[in-house]
Amino acid sequence: MSKQPMLKFVTVERDMPEKRAAETRREDFKEIYAEYADAKAKEQAARCSQCGVPYCQSHCPLHNNIPDWLRLTAEGRLQEAYELSQATNTFPEICGRICPQDRLCEGNCVIEQSGHGTVTIGSVEKYITDTAWEEGWVKPITPSQERTESVGIIGAGPGGLAAADVLRQAGVQVTVYDRYDRAGGLLTYGIPGFKLEKDVVMRRVEQLEQGGVTFVMNCDVGTDISFAELRAKHDAILIATGVYKSRELPGPGAGAKGIVRAIDFLTASNRKSFGDDVPEFEDGTLNAEGKRVIVIGGGDTAMDCVRTAIRQGATSVKCLYRRDRENMPGSQREVQNAEEEGVDFQWLSAPKGFMGDPVTSVKVQQMRLGAPDASGRQSPEEIEGAEYDEPADLVIKALGFEPEDLPGHWDSGDLHVTKWGTVKAEFTTGQTSIEGVFAVGDIVRGASLVVWAIRDGRDSAAAILDYLNGAQAVAAE
Repeated sequence: MSKQPMLKFVTVERDMPEKRAAETRREDFKEIYAEYADAKAKEQAARCSQCGVPYCQSHCPLHNNIPDWLRLTAEGRLQEAYELSQATNTFPEICGRICPQDRLCEGNCVIEQSGHGTVTIGSVEKYITDTAWEEGWVKPITPSQERTESVGIIGAGPGGLAAADVLRQAGVQVTVYDRYDRAGGLLTYGIPGFKLEKDVVMRRVEQLEQGGVTFVMNCDVGTDISFAELRAKHDAILIATGVYKSRELPGPGAGAKGIVRAIDFLTASNRKSFGDDVPEFEDGTLNAEGKRVIVIGGGDTAMDCVRTAIRQGATSVKCLYRRDRENMPGSQREVQNAEEEGVDFQWLSAPKGFMGDPVTSVKVQQMRLGAPDASGRQSPEEIEGAEYDEPADLVIKALGFEPEDLPGHWDSGDLHVTKWGTVKAEFTTGQTSIEGVFAVGDIVRGASLVVWAIRDGRDSAAAILDYLNGAQAVAAE
């Protein structure tokens, strides 16, 4: 090994793991990127310039020690690299797969600014942890000492699971309640297998179970058990429900058959991948096979829908988005993947109405970008007289998600929410208006990234430990 294993970006080109050919990958739901070989992972990690001020780390919501584990990988010290990666991130193999690195760590890589191409941080992160699983370095949680206090976590998504991990490591008794039959939240049912294969999520859930986390599935808080009962049962509560209420489409005919919610479409597809019996898929309601599909929206959920429809055998897949490519919120990498797979993007296009019941076509209004709105983005405006009909057999609404009415559903008026319906919670701690009740993730932020939910879950778990320690100290006086 040379004395200087790093700074190879001058001589070594950026090289992503091989991407399967579009005509092959559109036939299945397997992940589209191959794994790095050990030599390739070392080579690409060695491109890191080891900046004095690592912007990759500062722009990561978890502030992962990226330059350090890249160096360890380049030096062949992979178990140490894994341990360092795991120290700040509960699920590095998941973030390595689904984080929008182009907007976060890789998007702020210094060497890219100098024209050398960013370090492939996400792919190396995925490689490190996948290797750790293969080598048996990932162990169940074994607290050094058990505690008597218990915490109830409502929601088995990334925020809830990250908190469960931290709390169990401290010896706290943890019970996770979720309305679905499998843990993982959107990781399990919202994100397609071609981005995140489901065994990757299930093995983490199994690791948490082996470490002593109790899961109560098919449990809808407010229906199967009351919020008041949970509060009485546990010493602290963490709300990590996410946001699942879909935004609705305006326009005449929006209630026609054949117009479905993105979450329903994606959940049905993921259930099929588990081998479940899904009647709505079998009868064609949530199945794109042989249909002309239109997806409305420009975020990552819309990208998941168009690419799922392609794999289900749609005859055509079109995506309508009211702004242009540069102003869409979804990952540009995902747009490119979708285009390679045969998706047709209709930029500056918005639905104005729907014909037929079941739906037969969408009336599309062409748009232009006008003056910037409060967020600084240009507002879309209608072009008068510029309309056309687009034939459709299945229309998928991917317009984003909003919070459900938790205070109403849980009969808990003392749980304060914002004007948007998200739970009011303290920054970093997640403390809500009710003592001993905390909240994290999308139910606080609104629809956001998995990595932010993990960050919130870890931060709030630390605050819950402080709360329990304080309560213990008071009881001891």
